[in-house]
This record gives sequence, structure tokens and C-alpha cells, in this order.
Amino acid sequence: MRFTIAAGLYAVLFPSAVRRLSAAVLRRGSLLALFFTLGCVLQTVGLQYTTASKSAFITGMMAVFTPLVQYVWERRPPTRANLISIAIVIMGLWLLTDPWAGGSAGGGLNRGDLLTLFCAISFACYIVYLDLASRHHDPVVLTFAQIVPTALYCWLGLFLETPRAAPSWMSVSVIVYLAVAATILTGFLMTRYQKETTPTRIVVIYSVEPVWTALAAAALLGERLTAVSITGGGLILVGVLLTQLVDTKPDRV
Repeated sequence: MRFTIAAGLYAVLFPSAVRRLSAAVLRRGSLLALFFTLGCVLQTVGLQYTTASKSAFITGMMAVFTPLVQYVWERRPPTRANLISIAIVIMGLWLLTDPWAGGSAGGGLNRGDLLTLFCAISFACYIVYLDLASRHHDPVVLTFAQIVPTALYCWLGLFLETPRAAPSWMSVSVIVYLAVAATILTGFLMTRYQKETTPTRIVVIYSVEPVWTALAAAALLGERLTAVSITGGGLILVGVLLTQLVDTKPDRV
């Protein structure tokens, strides 16, 4: 519903995007949508088994996976800083899951954490490919070319579960917020400005997300991180920033 509403609103707000769709932009948009959909699905399902704070921190590991994806696709090997940061983040992830708190909510390594880890890899693929695709297409058109396939991919979920709806002011407001703010607005901004920077600098900005999510989870959901989890989260942030800030080599020539 989120992406279907977003696609409809986007078509009304930007009718030129519909008229200017081409096979090339749809092809690239569909692949971007696949990476994005996988990331969203893995993150959403993972949230059933882990906490919002842990989910945000693990998703932040996309900043470490992004250089690795660049190496696979563009043959740019990771630097020493990248390798050191990966080791730091792995240790941070282990501490963040607080293996000694297996009986507490969200404590211990669980399938939600693992699903979210694959979500981070999928989002890393999305960021790198968006960097490539955004150089060839108008951002208004490319944004629409991502939202529509994403909606279609999500409708395939009807074959994987029994659809049910429990309309309420909260559920409707959440879907509308996600459609407008977290899909149309952020989707356009990401697509518009990605080509003016680099994937590694982009994920530096994204690495702030777990911090805000942890604060929001504490304020709105009453979630609390143990001292061990806080230490792990801190190590993840250190690893995320290290792989970006210590590496002074330019991402593009």
C-alpha cells in the first residue's frame, strides 16, 4: 500500500515522469527497485524478531558493505581502513546482540539480526547501483521508475502470506507518512543528489540513522540498550566512520 499510494501521488505530482518513461530507465529502475524491495522486506520481517535499536545499528553496516560491493562491480579493492573497520564492526555486532542476555527481549543473536544483516547488503547494492544509474537519467523519471516496480514486487507478497487489514487512524497515518515522506521525498532526494557525491560519502551520512533510531526507540517504544549493547553500537559506529574517514583515496577519477 505504501508504494502503490506513492506511485499514484507521484504520477499526479509529476505527470512528465510518466510520459518520459523509457525501456532503459525502466530496466535500471526495476533493478534498483529489486535491491530496495529486498532490503525493505528483510528489514521489516527481521523487526518481528529483534528490536528497533538493533535493527538500525545492523542496517548501518551497509556503510561497510558498500566498498565491498564497489570492489565486486568496479574492481576497486578495499583499503586497509576498510578491512580494519570490518573487523571492528563484526565485534561490535556481536556485542550489540548482547549474547549474555539471551533471555531478554531482543537479546542474543537471532534470525531477526541475520535477516537485517542481509538487508544491509541489499541496501549497499542499491546505493552503488544508484550511483551508476543516476548519471544516465533524469532524477524525476528515475525516481518514478523505481517506485512503480517496487509496488509491483511488494504485491507479490500476496502469494506468500494471507492478506489482512485492520484499518485505524494509526495504521493509515503510518502508511501515508511512509508513502509521502519516506518514499516520494527521500526517494527523489537520494536519486537527485547521489550523482553529485560518492557512495562512501553517502553512507557516512546514513550512518547517523542508527543513532536517531536508538533515541526514537527509547523515547517512543521504551526500548533500553544494555551497557554491552551500547558498547557494541559504539564499535559499529567507529567501524562505519573509520572505513569512510580514514580512507583518503578519491572514489572517482
